[in-house]
Amino acid sequence: MTEHSETPALRLEGIVKTFPGVRALDGVDLEVRAGEVHALLGENGAGKSTLMKVLAGMHQPNEGRIILEGREVRMANPMDAKAQGVVLIHQELSLCDGLSVAENVYLGELPHTKWGFVDWSTLHARTDEILKKLNCNFDARTRVSDLSIARQQMVEIARALTVDAKVVVFDEPTASLTDAEKVVLFDVIKDLRARGVGIVYISHRMDEIFSLSDRLSVLRDGSYRGTKVTAETDEDEVTRMMIGRSLTHEKNTDTVEPGAVALEVRGLSCGKLFRDVSFEVRRGEVVGFYGLVGAGRTEIAETLFGLRTPTAGTILLDGEEVRISGPLDAISRGISLVPESRKEQGLVLGMSCRDNMTLPQIGDLTTGPFVSNGAEIAIYDQYRDRLDIRSPSWRQAVGNLSGGNQQKIVIGKWLAMKPQVLIVDEPTRGIDVGAKGEIHKLIRTLASQGYAVIVISSEMPEVLHVSDRVIAMYSGEVIRSFGVGEVTEDSLVQAISGIRPDRAA
Repeated sequence: MTEHSETPALRLEGIVKTFPGVRALDGVDLEVRAGEVHALLGENGAGKSTLMKVLAGMHQPNEGRIILEGREVRMANPMDAKAQGVVLIHQELSLCDGLSVAENVYLGELPHTKWGFVDWSTLHARTDEILKKLNCNFDARTRVSDLSIARQQMVEIARALTVDAKVVVFDEPTASLTDAEKVVLFDVIKDLRARGVGIVYISHRMDEIFSLSDRLSVLRDGSYRGTKVTAETDEDEVTRMMIGRSLTHEKNTDTVEPGAVALEVRGLSCGKLFRDVSFEVRRGEVVGFYGLVGAGRTEIAETLFGLRTPTAGTILLDGEEVRISGPLDAISRGISLVPESRKEQGLVLGMSCRDNMTLPQIGDLTTGPFVSNGAEIAIYDQYRDRLDIRSPSWRQAVGNLSGGNQQKIVIGKWLAMKPQVLIVDEPTRGIDVGAKGEIHKLIRTLASQGYAVIVISSEMPEVLHVSDRVIAMYSGEVIRSFGVGEVTEDSLVQAISGIRPDRAA
């Protein structure tokens, strides 16, 4: 463990923040030492991101003090916070798509020549140096809109390396990263810690919390619940602090008698993204897709939903061959897709919770020129209760909700359509451990009600917990299909590494 300075890098004392209808933070205290990784945990809506936005100048507290290296400060805005050495790396990307990587990394502080023009050569050289430290295989001139979500997250992280930071906040930094990118990020965090930077690390991934952090603090319902030395606690105790109960994550052992085949795919290909993919999903069954980033899982889902055009193969629904020309066609045939990226693909952030929830079926709720307000509210209320969506009102803009509650809105939107085939891509990305259990239970309940469900996940425990069968993919190909009774962690890891059954030891 790193030696820490006697003066904390950061102290937050009695922070109170209220929004209309909700007290988001209720007198929260937090101390972060110089040269430590301090994990901040809590369920979605517990106040973690709000607290960090107060620190970063995005919100002004109603009460409380921010003390940076022993000196009380006020953060007027994010640029002011950054100038004082506080950097927040957002869970939700805050990049300007139309600008280059370099312009995003140094946004608001572009270097200039003595004549007042942007010094592009210096800008690009500085940015390329940072990207090299992060092992990024793109350069400073690349337009951000041309990058994948994972690479855009690396650009967010690069911003932290442009200043002499005193405190860096990582808010769910690995949610979109590949395993190789995670290794680079963790090395960056260790380097910052060695330089005496105080690091706040927010994550729902317990393995990351216990491998990276020195201490951890827990928030629940906007209140501080305590701090523990990480090495002196365990996942079960932390979970109880977060949600007031223990959780178990076990392999699914349900014995199911699936019904007729709802969806069958034969020899489906889409250029170089995936090829010769065949599988079937029966009513009453959950089929999990597992593989490394780039294996083709999401691309298969997008093809089934009409977002991509297959180059070969056949899709059958209830035994009948169909051609899906677009998302509207897929929806009309009873296929729904909960996308991987809720912010970009699943929500209209400026619209209310209710309007997002009912958007796909607005035509069915319309009589003449009018939308049935009562019917919309009834649908929202049903899935608010079912998914435990935390919002002061259905009128609340979705963009003001926590990441987990936003994801619940997306899932509820498609569940309200009562689909025949439900495809869920990364169903619990950025969602806390308590809400994960609720969503896993909901997925199993849907299957028991006769729906055919496909779950795509990067988390092995999740795939094993909810699936009746698991399809392992590697480099655009299906390597192996496992029944619930035969899949093991070892065999699954071998399969997603490209080792076929006849080659496995």
